[in-house]
Amino acid sequence: MNIITLLHKDYEIKKKEIRERLDDFSAVWDESEERVFSELCFCICTPQSKAVYCDKAVRSLVLSGVLFKGREKDIRDNLKAVRFPNNKAGYIYRARLLFTDNGSLSVKKHIDPADIPGTRTWLFKNVKGLGMKEASHFLRNIGFGKEIAIVDVHILRKMLYYGLLKEIPKTISAKVYVELEDSIKGFSSKTGIRMDELDLLFWSQATGHIFK
Repeated sequence: MNIITLLHKDYEIKKKEIRERLDDFSAVWDESEERVFSELCFCICTPQSKAVYCDKAVRSLVLSGVLFKGREKDIRDNLKAVRFPNNKAGYIYRARLLFTDNGSLSVKKHIDPADIPGTRTWLFKNVKGLGMKEASHFLRNIGFGKEIAIVDVHILRKMLYYGLLKEIPKTISAKVYVELEDSIKGFSSKTGIRMDELDLLFWSQATGHIFK
């Protein structure tokens, strides 16, 4: 049995759970501005940190109200399990200022569902703490992941395994990121597995569970 056949076999086993998870992400877009902003903050926290710890930290910030009203120091105090908490608290605080309009959070007006790659570029350039990967992660987590990829270390290793890469790049510029993404798009087309589904499938193979 070749590796593509094995991939499809694993996909069929996990497809229902993957699609349910993607439905959860899509539902976030219909929730409040605060909910969308909290997802942005989760993605700001994720670099070099475990996603489950980041999720727990942001949930704590939401429940306490600190995410929306707290000082930078208060945010920092809730990021103890997240790596580089000083920097990330600053990024979250500045993001809140950026997305506050007349005293209220307003993130959705900056998201163009008709131009997700363009929206990602805007986020990457304007939200400190968001690289191409984190901006892609955020957009996927609010339901817009069908045409973009979250190129993290798990995905790079899978790209290597499936022959999409000869070696993992040492650094990934925005240009290189898009080139890697195009390679994943080609693989998605070849396998018939949608980009956002493929990401969660690869993630589950690397980590043993489907999360976000």
